[in-house]
Amino acid sequence: MDISVLPGTPSEPVCGDERSNNWVPFFFFYQTVFKRIGMRLPFSGFERELLTEINVAPAQLHPNSWAFVKAFEILCGYFGQPPSVDIFLHFFEVKKQGKSLWVSFSGIAGRVILSLFQQSYKGWRGKFFKVCYSEHDHAALDGFPLYWVQEVKLTKPKSLDELPSTDREVCQILASVGVLDTSTLITREYDTEALTKYISMGTIPHSTALISTLACLRIICLLHVFSLARV
Repeated sequence: MDISVLPGTPSEPVCGDERSNNWVPFFFFYQTVFKRIGMRLPFSGFERELLTEINVAPAQLHPNSWAFVKAFEILCGYFGQPPSVDIFLHFFEVKKQGKSLWVSFSGIAGRVILSLFQQSYKGWRGKFFKVCYSEHDHAALDGFPLYWVQEVKLTKPKSLDELPSTDREVCQILASVGVLDTSTLITREYDTEALTKYISMGTIPHSTALISTLACLRIICLLHVFSLARV
């Protein structure tokens, strides 16, 4: 697909629409989502479907949430599974604070698989691109909301019972590795060896002290069993 990416100007409101662009369709996208998170254009089918499902424009979604999307795609790709909106919404729920139009994803308690990309994300507002279609390919901007919307769809988290068996299996695979660091996944996306080493190692959501305690208890139990066997 052929698209044009232009720098946004301070005079343009990031929540503006085609009325400010001579009725030529476009959407805004924050620079940090390209530079730090590594999102690429055109959007994948999964990304378009997700934006449509929750009914938000690309610039309406907080950068930390775009990092969740990116890391989720990387994780699915590692396991050879296509990213699925239903599976994503099993692990994440849509959050909207009060009357604000900003939208975020939040990991669901008991199902968290990815850490927050950055605890305090600063310096990204006011720095954005304007993405326009070319004269030769109008479809580049099809399939998702382009401009900020009021009616965000606060989807109910999907339970395993609501998913088909194949999706349930993928959920179990993704959950089996524990909580992974979103930033690490993103930075290792193109380093297959480092990515494989990190994911295969996994991260268990327990403190080191607790892990050591559990290991000691296991050793004690094994020694006890061994001593009984000798009697």
